[in-house]
Amino acid sequence: MPSMRIFVATVYGGALDVAELSQPLCEQAGFQVNILEEPELEDLVNAPPDIALFCISTTGSGDFPGNFMRFADNMANQLPDLSHQRYGLIAMGDSSYDTFCGAGRKLDNVLQKCGAQRIGERLEIDASRTPMADDEALPWIESWLPIARESLQ
Repeated sequence: MPSMRIFVATVYGGALDVAELSQPLCEQAGFQVNILEEPELEDLVNAPPDIALFCISTTGSGDFPGNFMRFADNMANQLPDLSHQRYGLIAMGDSSYDTFCGAGRKLDNVLQKCGAQRIGERLEIDASRTPMADDEALPWIESWLPIARESLQ
């Protein structure tokens, strides 16, 4: 059974909610899923999952939430070879700020610099239009999962 790790960057728990609601859908698609609320870079580099899914909210001026700061800083500083890694990304933000989805966009750029292969398009959820992020995230997950499975073959 292929493995999936869901890496969560959250301030008020919205990204964690998306991860927890996505987990059963991912398991039904045949993945063994682990949610990481306090991720370390080693969770991605050492014994990497077959697929990584990032649920990332933005805080401050396009910054990463505190629980994800060390992960993001270590990745940006070390730029590990992630050419073997496939991933999906759900970015959450508020378009009334200039830094809309800034953390998710930054992470996507660093993952690309490390050679990781994004599966599908990045989902950007706007809290000013969609107060419940899972209203957009779950349909996206359902359409993303077949693409993720196919990428493993």
